[in-house]
Amino acid sequence: MICNVIFDLGGVVLDWNPDRIISQFQPQPELQGALKASWFGHSDWHLFDRGTLSELELIDRIRSRTGQSAGEVRRILDAVRDSLVEKLETVKLMRTLSARGVRLFCLSNMPASIYAHLRERHSFWDVFSGIVISGQVKLIKPDAEVFKHLLEKFDLKADETAFVDDLAVNIQGGERVGLRGVLFRDARQCERELDSLLAQA
Repeated sequence: MICNVIFDLGGVVLDWNPDRIISQFQPQPELQGALKASWFGHSDWHLFDRGTLSELELIDRIRSRTGQSAGEVRRILDAVRDSLVEKLETVKLMRTLSARGVRLFCLSNMPASIYAHLRERHSFWDVFSGIVISGQVKLIKPDAEVFKHLLEKFDLKADETAFVDDLAVNIQGGERVGLRGVLFRDARQCERELDSLLAQA
């Protein structure tokens, strides 16, 4: 029986749209793909997410690779932070689930510095009984270790726990350790699938 739900942040609880961010800094559509790849598709961003590359180190590496000034790199990072606005329907769903007695947890690939900013900006954190952020624990989805870390840290059983994420590769990672995956498309679809899982005896 499912009695716990783990939520991802970016793309599920918070808006995450790299294309929109990049378009603010590169107006030419034919050049946006390369800039996006040099930022979010590069291994440096993965290391930043994992917590093995600091924000200052990231800025220096991107500046060196792309020729952008340090100031422009910082402006893009600020745009990343500002873009992570609440998906109101998902927050409403989480509060509804919490009121029903479902225990909610958070598991997100996110740099520690960006998470610290979001902690100050948003007020939905009280719905979570526990939070694991990749940049803090230096473990990252879809690796099995980060799912096992969360389950052990909060004494959860995988077969009693659903996992909501907007990326299929992360859902697959969670399912490999026994979680019940829900691939997020929108809050209404997510609610239907969770209600079905929660109703199973």
